[in-house]
Amino acid sequence: MSTNANADEPRNQDLAPIFAAAVNRTDQWRELHALSRAWATAQGDKAESQRTAAAGLFQTISRLEQCWAYPGSYLLTALSEALAQRDAAIFARLVQKVSGALLSGNYRRSEYAWDAAAESTARPLEKALPPDVETGEAQKPNFEVLVVTPADPVTWERARADMKRMRRAEDPFHYEVIQAGSFEDAALAVLANDNLQAVVIVDGFQYESRVEMPDLQVFLGRHLTLDRTSIEPGALATALAKAIKKCRPELDIYLLSDRRAEAVAGSDALDPIRRVFHHIEEPMEIHLSILDGVQDRYETPYFDNLKKYAQRPIGTFHALPIARGKSVFRSNWIRDFGQFYGTNIFFAESSATTGGLDSLLEPTGNIKKAQDMAARAFGAKRAYFATNGTSTSNKIVVQAVCKPGDIVIVDRNCHKSHHYGMVLSGAQPYYVEAFPLTQYSMYGAVPLRTIKKALFDCMAEGKLDRVKVIDMTNCTFDGHMYNPQRLMEECLAIKPDLIFQWDEAWSGFARFNPFHRRRTGLGGAAALTERYRDPKYREEYKAWTAKVGKLDPKNPKLLDMHLMPDPDKVRIRVYQTNSTHKSMSCFRQGSMILVWDEDFHKVEGPFMEAFLAHTSTSPNLQLIASLDIARRQMELEGYGLTMRMTDLALRIRGAVNTHPLISKYFRIATPEDMIPAEYRQSGLKDYGPPHSNWVDVIQAWNEDEFVLDPTRLTLICGSAGFNGTQFKGLLAERFDIQTNKTSRNSVLVQTNINNTHSDAALLIKTLVELSREIERQLAQEGKAGQEAFAAKVKSLMTDVPDLPNFSRFHDAFRDNPKSASNEGHMRPAFFMAYDEDNCEFIKLASPQIDERLKKGPELVSANFVIPYPPGFPIMVPGQVIKPDTVAFMRKLDVKEIHGYNAAQGLKLIRPDKLRAPKKATK
Repeated sequence: MSTNANADEPRNQDLAPIFAAAVNRTDQWRELHALSRAWATAQGDKAESQRTAAAGLFQTISRLEQCWAYPGSYLLTALSEALAQRDAAIFARLVQKVSGALLSGNYRRSEYAWDAAAESTARPLEKALPPDVETGEAQKPNFEVLVVTPADPVTWERARADMKRMRRAEDPFHYEVIQAGSFEDAALAVLANDNLQAVVIVDGFQYESRVEMPDLQVFLGRHLTLDRTSIEPGALATALAKAIKKCRPELDIYLLSDRRAEAVAGSDALDPIRRVFHHIEEPMEIHLSILDGVQDRYETPYFDNLKKYAQRPIGTFHALPIARGKSVFRSNWIRDFGQFYGTNIFFAESSATTGGLDSLLEPTGNIKKAQDMAARAFGAKRAYFATNGTSTSNKIVVQAVCKPGDIVIVDRNCHKSHHYGMVLSGAQPYYVEAFPLTQYSMYGAVPLRTIKKALFDCMAEGKLDRVKVIDMTNCTFDGHMYNPQRLMEECLAIKPDLIFQWDEAWSGFARFNPFHRRRTGLGGAAALTERYRDPKYREEYKAWTAKVGKLDPKNPKLLDMHLMPDPDKVRIRVYQTNSTHKSMSCFRQGSMILVWDEDFHKVEGPFMEAFLAHTSTSPNLQLIASLDIARRQMELEGYGLTMRMTDLALRIRGAVNTHPLISKYFRIATPEDMIPAEYRQSGLKDYGPPHSNWVDVIQAWNEDEFVLDPTRLTLICGSAGFNGTQFKGLLAERFDIQTNKTSRNSVLVQTNINNTHSDAALLIKTLVELSREIERQLAQEGKAGQEAFAAKVKSLMTDVPDLPNFSRFHDAFRDNPKSASNEGHMRPAFFMAYDEDNCEFIKLASPQIDERLKKGPELVSANFVIPYPPGFPIMVPGQVIKPDTVAFMRKLDVKEIHGYNAAQGLKLIRPDKLRAPKKATK
């Protein structure tokens, strides 16, 4: 069967096959459990009807069961026989056993779960207990291994048993084996089974599945984007390995070949493969290699050493009295502190960098190894741990790669750390505007056309050499994700050595599933590196240059043309910062700087200076350990966790927007709401039926300029009469629901790897309860109350203030005031405000503001002014304040505005201090 998808192929699938196949499978088994019980208790025609329903669902479930080790062929055969013999009691008992074991994970711990004759021993709450209340011996981690084999399926059970017999008591892990006989079956198992940790490929298998599943073949084609015709004869095994690595790079792949292993091991095609074996040799070596590969990811160098350190009887004559906890445990007044946190956290505290520990400032031991492992896990060339959050990471990167006078093309709505980084480095920000979402009082992302125009403007004025960095936020606070591969490629066509800083504070998790990965900076770096090394690209580039010729910065057609860089000149230089604590199991302020820079040697010295300047000499050891642990978890189970959180977000979206009562007052913004049509080339309106299926979604994520991360849910509450701040407080205080940011008429709800279906149920139930309260209130208050409610909704949803754009820097802070580009010297403006004689204050409501807006002199901001929401600077040092900014501030009804004191008024640079141009401070 072909995996090449086209418009004529089946399109009746929803998003379930993509997201959290294991979760959907568990749901189906629970549903089958309910049907089997109903069949077992029914009589006559009703019993036959229930049997038919159960048989239909069992057939649906069975289509994918070969992708998992449990329940396995023995239990599935027993179920099929019970169904065929119309034995409702046995069928119901077996379904209960399987569904209970899947829900509890008991099949990983108990042999009884695999025995059709044994009674069920599942304890649904067992795997959810916190570690400190678990009883009994700790269980070894359990995973599954896929063996792709040309052997006859009748021999598979014996082969599984042979591998199981190689288990040893000293093995650190246990694994079960699943088998596939074709490329298609193997690819399906890799996508569906999130418990896989290794794949053993035995040469000689076929391409097509023995099972007729046309819709799933389309699914594979969309995910693997594999052209079957491009596979050379005899290269099916290496083609499968390459496809697996692109989809799930964390998996270990082993090749068993009947060809001479030493002859094939040197081939470039074997890059994705961890080890090659001659397939009739060393079965125990294969077993040990599988365990060793998983151990490589399971190891946490810093955390492991910290645990050993905590168990030693250390005498501390150093700073940090809290280390070892004696000052706490012996206290008459703060013993509750020790009781709350327990002993380990105190035993694991230290100011030392010796005795098995390491220095974050100059790591040479386990921190260095942990950072190298993080680089591998996140697809980077280098990784650096940061313990002051991504605010610090961003400033480190800006200060490392920029010097005074360099130009940085930057999203004006980026996090304040980027702006402060440019103040510190002396770089000149060239602010570019994101598309506005005025109805929600928020901004989206910066169009590629806008970025290209900024580059061409600099080229036209002969200062392209000064443009050092493109600095963008991906994803934005509200979920807008760029197409980094496309953006970087076109920008590199204009300037081939550009540095790209991607602030991925909110999307650090995105590396770990193929859906989000394509929209990351490092994903783009890897794809472009491979693309430019391909001889086919050289031919494509040659044809393109013959047609287009030399780039003319004044040619407007280039703004809408796909530009291509010279493969001989291009340098891939990407810095990605991520807030590990925001989306992974890491303590607050844990962050990483991930580097893919082919010219890192040029900035390594400045980078380390910036790192030392911003990194504490007393970093928190538990925070470093949690960064190490977060990496381990994401390498071993990040695929399943991120797919599940995405699946949960899609379920919440559907539940809210289709609920007949909730949707009258609340709704979750869709891609159509959040992204203008010109940036959604696919036309995607929303996730899931009736608006789209997974074919449409994958196409959109491959092609559209911007997409909306489904896990970031903008919950519109203005239609219920609540502003964002009010609604956020109500959810927290009354319903114990914590949400993220707010806007004038919305709150941001985000799903992460911590969320469960119970959390989703709490949110949905809360919205139902509030909707009912609104209904009752409107019914009781009559026409007057309804009119007042409508007016309130109108003020929140319709009468919204226009969003201000960046105006320009004052001429005193520009090298060339007549320039078409808008970069300026923000650093001198920032430090002018340190001298009170340079500043004046005018209250926002003062007529003097309006008078100066009309007649001058110009109002020039002395500092950053950042209202929350929307959380971006509407004024920066040296910026000329225009009427739209003043109007926006006067309409703001938020309590938190950084850089503004209402009692004092706007802080401005006095006009008489702006006469002489200010140059960059060297």
